[in-house]
Amino acid sequence: MEKQKISTSSCRNTPETGVITRFLDRHYRHFNAASLVAAAKAYREQIRQGNKMMISLAGAMSTAELGISLAEMIRRDKVHLICCTGANLEEDIFNLVAHDDYVPIPNYRYLNPQDEEALFKQDLNRITDVCIPEKEAMRRTEEAMLELWGEADRKGESYFPHEFFFQALLQGKYEPYYQIDPQDSWMLAAAQKGIPIVVPGWEDSSLGNVYAAACIQGQIKNIHTVRSGIEYMMYLVGLYQEMTKECSMGMLQIGGGISGDFPICVVPLLQLDMEVEARLWSYFCQISDSTTSYGSYSGAVPSEKITWGKLGVDTPSFVIESDATIVAPLLFTCILEDTE
Repeated sequence: MEKQKISTSSCRNTPETGVITRFLDRHYRHFNAASLVAAAKAYREQIRQGNKMMISLAGAMSTAELGISLAEMIRRDKVHLICCTGANLEEDIFNLVAHDDYVPIPNYRYLNPQDEEALFKQDLNRITDVCIPEKEAMRRTEEAMLELWGEADRKGESYFPHEFFFQALLQGKYEPYYQIDPQDSWMLAAAQKGIPIVVPGWEDSSLGNVYAAACIQGQIKNIHTVRSGIEYMMYLVGLYQEMTKECSMGMLQIGGGISGDFPICVVPLLQLDMEVEARLWSYFCQISDSTTSYGSYSGAVPSEKITWGKLGVDTPSFVIESDATIVAPLLFTCILEDTE
């Protein structure tokens, strides 16, 4: 019997194909590497078919400066909706206005509790291998937010957390403090492009804590000046219905947790709780270092989501068990290099 030839390349390779795509085609042939290439090809196919794509951001992807590649994905219409944690929302702004004051900690694996306390006393908050300077980053960002929150509160207006950030960015309130190329800020790209953002659990972010304190201390009279929680889910339901009228929507989940669990529930909410027609997600890919496991949402395989009415049997689904700071920029670049 003649052996069937197995293709080891998932992305089409032409003379016009970009250098990163050619590298991936040549070297990324098995295991998580092959999943990366297959996921990139399927993502590109979703865009070619005219489908919409949502990206969810967990962990500290903004502090990892994912904006360098994600901002271009937004500008090039490769992303149409973002769901992220409150930390990722604000940390992109922190990086924008205080990057030069960040303190690298290359030996972070060897710090003892006394070393950590010394950083704390210097107002340095560590995220793995870098410290965010509280005064330069958080307090500078907080100043503009308190001004906008107070103004909305006095007028009896209310907005979502991301909308307040959009106001600050588009009004140029942070511009005097820019310390990176603004082209590398995914939040600024989203504001300029008008990309909708959903931020579940915003309350546990640094600025969410500041807002809670302002409400407790009476600086903000109406707690609902900043909208959150259930209102975000209601907003997402409307977005999903509108954005999938003529096409489907796929989902790229970076990390686990609420930023991924929250938005994927929109389909069963529509179908089961509201009893209205809704398209299943047309693509699913999760990049996570949480290995497949039992009883872990972040380690659940995509097929489990079929039983919850989120994905279908034929939904292209991928799991890339790897460091998202390595995988996501490669994936985004491969998608951006698509010339078709």
